Amino acid sequence: MSSSARQAIAIRVLPRSSRDQVLGEREGAIAIKLKAPPVDGQANAALLGFVARQLGVPPRDVQLVRGASSRNKWIQVQGYSADDLRAALLP
Repeated sequence: MSSSARQAIAIRVLPRSSRDQVLGEREGAIAIKLKAPPVDGQANAALLGFVARQLGVPPRDVQLVRGASSRNKWIQVQGYSADDLRAALLP
């Protein structure tokens, strides 16, 4: 497994929600509700921005690694291991 794959975490996006929030872990993925609709990359952009705000990092440090057109996504954040990401995002 490449180092970038080891740093990535699974995210399950629930678009068109009433607010942006982390719900917790479900089936090995972190479930995140987003207000944005899954249209024209809006939910992807909202996810990356939300994660950046939660972690206090610049949006450019958050990358969508896999799942651009799926509710199941993989992200990585520069300077964070997968374990660090999980700890920082989960309530």
